[in-house]
Amino acid sequence: MAISPTTAAIFSTFSLIISLSLLPSSALQQPVYRKTFIIRVQHDAKPSVFPTHNHWYESSLRSIAADTESTAPDRVIHSYDTVFHGFAAQLSAAEVEKLKSFPGIVAVLPEQVRHVHTTRSPEFLGLKTGDNAGLLKESDFGSDLVIAVIDTGIWPERESFNDRDLGPAPVKWKGQCVAGENFPASLCNRKLIGAKYFCNGYEASNGKMNETTEFRSPRDTDGHGTHTASIAAGRYVFPASTLGYARGVAAGMAPKARLAAYKVCWNAGCYDSDILAAFDAAVADGVDVISLSVGGVVVPYYLDAIAIGAFSASNAGIFVSASAGNGGPGGLTVTNVAPWVTTVGAGTIDRDFPADVKLGNGRVISGVSVYGGPALAHDKLYPLIYAGSEGSDGYSSSLCLEGSLDPNVVKGKIVLCDRGINSRAAKGEVVKKAGGVGMVLANGVFDGEGLVADCHVLPATAVGAAAGDEIRKYIQLAEKSKSPAKATILFRGTRLHVAPAPVVASFSARGPNPETPEILKPDLIAPGLNILAAWPDNVGPSGIPSDKRRTEFNILSGTSMACPHVSGLAALLKAAHPEWSPAAIKSALMTTAYSDDSRGETMLDESTGNSSSVMDYGAGHVHPQKAMDPGLVYDISSYDYVDFLCNSNYTTKNIQVVTRKAADCRGAKRAGHIGNLNYPTLTAVFQQYGKHKLSIHFIRTVTNVGDPDSVYTVKIRAPVGAVVTVEPERLAFRRVGQKLNFLVRVQTEALKLSPGSSVVKSGSIVWSDGKHYVTSSIVVTLQQPL
Repeated sequence: MAISPTTAAIFSTFSLIISLSLLPSSALQQPVYRKTFIIRVQHDAKPSVFPTHNHWYESSLRSIAADTESTAPDRVIHSYDTVFHGFAAQLSAAEVEKLKSFPGIVAVLPEQVRHVHTTRSPEFLGLKTGDNAGLLKESDFGSDLVIAVIDTGIWPERESFNDRDLGPAPVKWKGQCVAGENFPASLCNRKLIGAKYFCNGYEASNGKMNETTEFRSPRDTDGHGTHTASIAAGRYVFPASTLGYARGVAAGMAPKARLAAYKVCWNAGCYDSDILAAFDAAVADGVDVISLSVGGVVVPYYLDAIAIGAFSASNAGIFVSASAGNGGPGGLTVTNVAPWVTTVGAGTIDRDFPADVKLGNGRVISGVSVYGGPALAHDKLYPLIYAGSEGSDGYSSSLCLEGSLDPNVVKGKIVLCDRGINSRAAKGEVVKKAGGVGMVLANGVFDGEGLVADCHVLPATAVGAAAGDEIRKYIQLAEKSKSPAKATILFRGTRLHVAPAPVVASFSARGPNPETPEILKPDLIAPGLNILAAWPDNVGPSGIPSDKRRTEFNILSGTSMACPHVSGLAALLKAAHPEWSPAAIKSALMTTAYSDDSRGETMLDESTGNSSSVMDYGAGHVHPQKAMDPGLVYDISSYDYVDFLCNSNYTTKNIQVVTRKAADCRGAKRAGHIGNLNYPTLTAVFQQYGKHKLSIHFIRTVTNVGDPDSVYTVKIRAPVGAVVTVEPERLAFRRVGQKLNFLVRVQTEALKLSPGSSVVKSGSIVWSDGKHYVTSSIVVTLQQPL
């Protein structure tokens, strides 16, 4: 007998009610919402009843479980025991509060999701293979040093990672090559000596990864990690180019340095719990340098997994460099600002890829592009439209977002698109899908005049904000005069010896330091615009899934590219001076950096075309050859950093989260103020609370790493409106390694400022013995409180 649909529905509902009534009451509870937290424990507080720390962690989690599901024995996402004592786990709000009350729990930190800060540069920096002396020769190209790259993984088959003529891995190396999907352990060699991946934090927040789009292994499915690794330590490869652009020799900063890849970044980002696990592994494995081109929101150091991991790495003698971020040109955008991290901004090199727009009125407007396909005809003009005037939704179409362009309007035309929301290359794909023959990508007001060359999927070029306005105006006038606007794009290939150079890249994040204004950040800048480096074989050069082109090298821009330049240089310096601490290496790089360009004038800011400032470039642009022999260095110990945290008014528990040890701040508070950290730059921040005369003093200690029996005298260039005195004005060293102190007084007068505004002025002090010039920037910031 057939059952009617109505009867079936009633029967089904009745069955469901009976089934639910038979379930335990706990099964009817609302699901508990959890997110990942990183828990710092007091390592020696483990009760003796537990054989291992992991047993203690699992037992603690079971005891606070808010539901039966959470009593499963595998709730620990990561366990840390090298740079951090503790574990990561998914917790509800109620569980967090319970756990905080347990003895031995120092802190419970919320996880942050971070993102990557997405060749001629060795030659531009003065590193040439033929030199009989110099940094490359002195350091044997970094052959005994290991650089850890914490990123999206690596494509090990690339020629940049060949191990020809390299000896066995350094004896101290304890790491391994972890096999995974499409990554047998045999892919490691004497160049790539280690590879690991960390995805537990990623999967805890996003569920099981889609293994059709990413590899559960150290293999790179993005390209970013392969690119940054080869910048730091790629071997010499010839010929190298991207779609015919930038032809020549590709090489990293430390061509013989060993690489260890730690994959922490996945499709949804880079999760703190995984990043901290990578730091933990890298330090235990025995690396010498950690390179991290990843960043996120600036938070206090005791909540910052990167700052916490980097502190312990630095304490172990490991140099840590991190990208400053791509939030420029606005102020207060710099990230990775802990003083024990070397924070790297981006500059240009003396090479670009011009691709100009020729308008129907005869005007030729400068642009840049890396496009290797069939070009537009030089002697033919194509119809030109502004996407924002053509779509039904002007905002979406102006940005050339997916599905926003009408093929009936776009077909056969060059389309002007505005920057923003989707990637620059993705806009070109949208235009191409709609039938467009080319694209002009215009900067917005915030982007300014800074240009980035991309590997577009159709003939396309990028122009500055002013040029975008001019092209829009030309289109409007053409429409009014009933004569259609026309244009073509002229691709001019690779241009060398571009002047002036370097220039501070428009996207490079700027100071002041949002967490500690008294510490100037970024520390310095390095090449980061249009950098050629290795690229995986499964990703098109545009990074768009539909791009089926394949290339061994790619051209990318970002502080992500600048950071590994400094990582590689640090490895060379460490090889040449194995006794130097991470702070000494940073000091050598900063005090020998330069702020003048190829014209002999202050570097320009790409976003405005005006002179840049210390808030843009920090100590200046890195100068590797001079850094090898800086004369004097400003060294900093872990105890100095603890004093710095004390003077930052951190609680004892907050400091313990960062340093793993309890701190007694009484002595530090007597030692002075936060600016007395022995940093290579000096920053005075004055709050104008009705005072007319303002003053501060700094105490600094320099260590002689130059010549014995050397005498240094000081030259002062005071910031405008300030008086700077240095006592003593002469430092006489009898031996190498000797330390001497000096005091710097900065005095200025208050200015009439509107509430909430500030003024920044800079100068410098230079210690010189006639051979070395040890330069420290002095920054004076006057702030008018609200």
